[in-house]
Amino acid sequence: MTDVLSDILDTVHLAGTLYFRTDFSAPWAIQVPEHKQAARFHLVVQGRCTVGFSNGQTVELQPGDMILIPKGRAHILADSAGRHAAPLEKVIQESGYQGQGVFVLGEGDPDAATQMVCGHFSFRDGADHPLLRALPDFLLTSAATRARHPLLDEMLRLIVRKSFADDYGTVSAVIRLSEIVFIELLNIEIGQSPELGRISAAIRDKQIGRALSLIHGEPGRAWSVEILASEVGMSRSRFAERFRELVDQSPMSYLSEWRLQKALALLSQSSWSVQEIANRTGYQSPAAFSRAFTEAFGAPPSRFRQSRQ
Repeated sequence: MTDVLSDILDTVHLAGTLYFRTDFSAPWAIQVPEHKQAARFHLVVQGRCTVGFSNGQTVELQPGDMILIPKGRAHILADSAGRHAAPLEKVIQESGYQGQGVFVLGEGDPDAATQMVCGHFSFRDGADHPLLRALPDFLLTSAATRARHPLLDEMLRLIVRKSFADDYGTVSAVIRLSEIVFIELLNIEIGQSPELGRISAAIRDKQIGRALSLIHGEPGRAWSVEILASEVGMSRSRFAERFRELVDQSPMSYLSEWRLQKALALLSQSSWSVQEIANRTGYQSPAAFSRAFTEAFGAPPSRFRQSRQ
């Protein structure tokens, strides 16, 4: 059976793209801009950090704490709440940071400075799925959370050790470890977030999970509600009702959206023709595929591919 969660993350192209260390001496405050197709994390190694959002919500981070902001939401990092924050690009320019080594602000006591490991994940442009839409505004990993999840704790400790080792391959190692951390955090949050829990229940459900596995395994097959219901041993009406209850959309709506996500991935990753991609993702003709793709992403498949090249 197809691993649905793995297929989702592979198709939306979860990828670590950036990491850096910080050494900030008080007073400091940085405004991090919105980036919709991104997720960011901040792991505090030493000192304290306040994370503030536009709705007035703030989160205090202590040593060992990590915050993941999965929807690219704008936020302010500061040594304490209420400080005026300069835009990140301006701060980087004025500090002379070139993207390598340690991002330093101020010249205070190094033993009192806030040291963090920060990272940036990206998703494919246009990536979408009920799982991504169900992610909360932020996920906080505290010392208590780490104590309950030793694998996650060990991954975070390893990220810190690699970040401060400055060995060959450190950047690649930290980025790949952070991708594992993202998946671990996702699994942990599934048990705490009602929205994510509902998606998880769909994937784990004996019958709906089987239907999702079939769709993800063969997105180009001529599925119908009747065929899927028959495959999983349910009546058509009960299957459609249960699918909508757990996934929050109809089976055919989910199938249509997923076919477009697979097509998006194939246009970016393969050399197959538009006609071949249309066939593989279940469209009766290239024209039908082009209409659906253009409606979803604002450009026909061929133009989309050219723009990415």
